[in-house]
Amino acid sequence: MQRHPPLSLKVWGDFACFTRPEMKAERASYPVPTPSAARGILEAVFWKPQFSWRVQEIWILKPIRFLSILRNEVNSVASDRVARAWEKSGGGFYAADDRAQRNSFILRDVAYVIIADVAVRPGVDENPAKFRDQFRRRVNRGQFHYCPYLGCREFAAAFSPPGPDDHPLSDLNDEIGRMLFDLAYSHDKNGFGIGGEPLFFDAGLENGILRVPQELYEKVEVSHAPAKTG
Repeated sequence: MQRHPPLSLKVWGDFACFTRPEMKAERASYPVPTPSAARGILEAVFWKPQFSWRVQEIWILKPIRFLSILRNEVNSVASDRVARAWEKSGGGFYAADDRAQRNSFILRDVAYVIIADVAVRPGVDENPAKFRDQFRRRVNRGQFHYCPYLGCREFAAAFSPPGPDDHPLSDLNDEIGRMLFDLAYSHDKNGFGIGGEPLFFDAGLENGILRVPQELYEKVEVSHAPAKTG
């Protein structure tokens, strides 16, 4: 089988927050994007149901800098079902009655290079080179399906092809600990989503690079393509 070089994307922004799942009320960021966050950035730029993204490496281009901020948030999760009930019977949501102030330990002035490749799904006969070329064209044109973001939607990300001077920080070596890899979803016989199992791995930075264990992708038995929900 012919091998192709992986694809790469440079992303940067003023702020980022890749929340550690062990933190509950207060958010605290990993020092580097998780593989699932990197996948989300790639999907924001280009996604089709015929393939999935497999993140291989994440390069850190700038020194890790943290910032503590206090934000007004709400406790409730938005629900389409509840909103439709308000439409029929009246009512509404009042943020002042549901507001909470929470600290967030976030990253500032970040820049990364994401190294990844496309993996066509079982039963798809299309050549992966087609999707690689489409991705490159979209990156060169600055096109995206929706605005990519760095962990939280309010932290928008800019992106471009990596430049010749974009190299990982060679003196950055650290043990991060347990990191969320992704969620392994499963469907029932009718194609309805029945939840996802979080997968973790022992993450570390070696010469400014986070390397993602590729064998974990084999445990994600069902694709991240949208499933039936009701």
